[in-house]
Amino acid sequence: MTSPEDTTAVVRLDLRAGAAALATAQAVRDRVAEQLGRAGLPEPDYPLFLVTDTPAGLTDHQLQYELLSGYRAVGETRILVLLVGSSPGSYAGGEEAYLPDRRLVRPTTLRASSIGLVWAGDLRSARTALDRPAPDDPASLAVLVDLLSVPDVFVRVLEGLRKLPDSVAAPGVRLLEQDLPTEVRDRAWRDALTRFAGEDTGAGDPVDVIPDAQLPEPLRALVTGRDSRGQGHRRPDGPANLAHRACVESLDRADEDLVALRAFPGLLHPARREALEADLRQAREDLDGFRTLVERALSGGGGAAAPTAEAAARLGALGLRVPQADSAGERVGEGLRELAGTLLGDGLALRSVAQHFTALAGRVEPVPGTALLHRLADHSEESVNRGSATEYAAPPRTPGGVLLMAGAAGLLGGLWQWPAALAALVVPVVFVAVALLGAGRLRTGRRAARWTKGPRVAAVAGAVAGVAVAYAAGPPLWLGGTGLLVGLGLTAEAVRRLWRDAADSWAAGRGTTALRTALDGLDALLAELVREHWAAEERLYCADAARSVAGMLRATAAAADAQAAPEPVAPAATGGSGPYADDDWLSAPSVLETLEPGAADGGADDGDWAAAYAWDNSPERDGDRNGGRDDDRDSHRYDARDAGRDAGLYGEGPGPYGSPSPAAYPAGPDDAPWEDGGGDRAPRWLDREIGEGGPELVATLAGDLRNTAMAAMAPYWGAVERGQAGALAVSRTEERVRELLSAARHHLWRYGVLAPPPYPADHRARTTAAGLLGTDSLRVAELVGREADRGAVVQLSSPEQGALLSRDPEAALWIRFAPATLQGEVEAAWRRSGSPPVEEALWTSSGRYAGLIRLTPLRMGVVDTVLPRQNTGGGPRTVGSPRPVRRRLPVRRRLPVRRRLIR
Repeated sequence: MTSPEDTTAVVRLDLRAGAAALATAQAVRDRVAEQLGRAGLPEPDYPLFLVTDTPAGLTDHQLQYELLSGYRAVGETRILVLLVGSSPGSYAGGEEAYLPDRRLVRPTTLRASSIGLVWAGDLRSARTALDRPAPDDPASLAVLVDLLSVPDVFVRVLEGLRKLPDSVAAPGVRLLEQDLPTEVRDRAWRDALTRFAGEDTGAGDPVDVIPDAQLPEPLRALVTGRDSRGQGHRRPDGPANLAHRACVESLDRADEDLVALRAFPGLLHPARREALEADLRQAREDLDGFRTLVERALSGGGGAAAPTAEAAARLGALGLRVPQADSAGERVGEGLRELAGTLLGDGLALRSVAQHFTALAGRVEPVPGTALLHRLADHSEESVNRGSATEYAAPPRTPGGVLLMAGAAGLLGGLWQWPAALAALVVPVVFVAVALLGAGRLRTGRRAARWTKGPRVAAVAGAVAGVAVAYAAGPPLWLGGTGLLVGLGLTAEAVRRLWRDAADSWAAGRGTTALRTALDGLDALLAELVREHWAAEERLYCADAARSVAGMLRATAAAADAQAAPEPVAPAATGGSGPYADDDWLSAPSVLETLEPGAADGGADDGDWAAAYAWDNSPERDGDRNGGRDDDRDSHRYDARDAGRDAGLYGEGPGPYGSPSPAAYPAGPDDAPWEDGGGDRAPRWLDREIGEGGPELVATLAGDLRNTAMAAMAPYWGAVERGQAGALAVSRTEERVRELLSAARHHLWRYGVLAPPPYPADHRARTTAAGLLGTDSLRVAELVGREADRGAVVQLSSPEQGALLSRDPEAALWIRFAPATLQGEVEAAWRRSGSPPVEEALWTSSGRYAGLIRLTPLRMGVVDTVLPRQNTGGGPRTVGSPRPVRRRLPVRRRLPVRRRLIR
């Protein structure tokens, strides 16, 4: 596995054309910044350069290699040079003929241990022996460059080259590519963005409140901590407690007077009523004083509008006790981050999470005292009077038991015959007299209190019924007297109950109950004010931070909606659509086209440095090739316009990381650039397995986006913990979110669906290839676990170059690699099939490629290391200037070269 510093982006450079533009260190840094900037990456600490060149370009581009090897960085600069095409040959001495592919000449700059050369003389993209594709077929080369641009593969190849003589090898490859069609990937990406952002239904929509038990501990303490405060909010010797106690004592005395008034003496003597009224007046005065103190505490100057330490001091001066906040607000940032992670981990969309944060801000935000002032009206004197039962109120309803007793008393008192039947009027007269006396005793002003008529009517009715019974039955006198005595007893009990209820109703009308209710309400309002001042600054900051997080989440959702919008249809000349198709870099004039054909890197003599591999296989060119050296050189010249076209494929275009755009790189069978006239010209060392998308594709991509958002917000939580969650931190975080969303989009296009984004992933395992692509990982397991024989791979060497390879089968190095996401599936497939596990398999960060790479060293003496001496003119060479003089370094052993005729 590679170390963390190795997992950076690989910078691609193509020196086959336009190398003159990289003649200064600043030009190189600008080119690197251009590629990394579009990918949203900073300058690398451990640069990785993948350079595409020709064998002849090794010496012609010595200046560029010196600039790359001397690239200023914190760590080591590593360079992997991919050589394409045949060498133009070398002069081994006067007695040796000029033989192609017999030498690979490199400058001493490329002899460092941090530089390796991979020589692909022929990409062998032909499917049959009759095919004659160009050895540097752009589509095939794009795949090979894309593979070597995976940081894990880059580092492993370079480490393997260090073990080989001269750090040079010829590659052999067998690849399996698993991916989705462009339209399927686009649709899944847009659906994931929509699910990730959520629907914009309005910020004011109701949202289910998160239970307090599910809140993280720092936030739960701020939300519920104030509810447990408020007990003992008045200091025993403070003004607030003294005013409250005075009012309570007045109401207690009024309650005692009411108890005395409800007894029979209260009905007979007016003194008890007068005492009750005096105590009620005193209670009203005390209540007014307490209400004034509460109003002062609520309005309390400017401090009440925003609870602060100064406002708490004012409350203390009024005799109120604000509890200490302790350490309730020390972990606000941690709590908000944990809550966001929990909500996003549960699959909630960004806008839903934003609503929860807005609701949390409303719950935790302290309510200023001025916001509670309007509730004083509920406990004002007018409110007490309105809530009391006044003299205009209807008398209380008579209980059924009292009516029954009144009727029975009248019946028992009426069991008389004439002339004693007049005694039947005693009970009704008693009820009438008590009603008149009670109404007068409870007189308010000039009006007597209303007295219920039910008992009187019941008593009269009972007396009439008793007389009728006595007339019919003729009871003796003793029975009538006994009945009258019992009736008077029932009358006394009924009168007691009637007076008690009437006194209670009158006292309520005078305000005894309303006054105590108002006192309790004012005290509760005061306790709530004290609770709102508990940890006020911490809660206020938490509320502001929660609202800023909500705003940031909504801005992130808006950015996701913008990326989910359908891409405009690209013109046909652009070659397709993709995440970077709007740049139109494929059809736009390349920066490499500024050089005229034949003028790249200097004069006409240097324009044919790619002639050995960029030949034209057309019959006309074959005929011209026999005509003479000039025509032959013209036919072999690598046209700068073709280089400009290839530069877009190999990394010089404006795509991030210099990666091939989906318009240029095949994303599906229908848009493969190697299709020509309906014939499949895909390289035979590449097998493609195109899926249609699995059932968990959209959900997994949405989860990746949630991880991306959390990674982008990571610096913001630190700002919250430091108390710096201001507008600047929010704007920076929003910008970082947009950048990482764009980077996630690029990651999907570059590394495929299987590879997770390079951000902290959640604890859950990533789903299988079947769930994401709709494909099986069995082919990956079979390919990576294949026996290391020469038939397993396709050697990317020309026939002439093949004679230069080592014949020792043990000298070759094998690299087996597969996506790290499929490691569990592949190893499980090996166990099921009984195949031995590959101990040194490379599990890559890319989810697109799996396969084998064989690095075959060259024979001894094939690589010549020379020390070129440039002319001292100080400027670039022009047409007609002498070529650099090469001084060959001594080698340990020179192999004899077999002479042969060249036809």
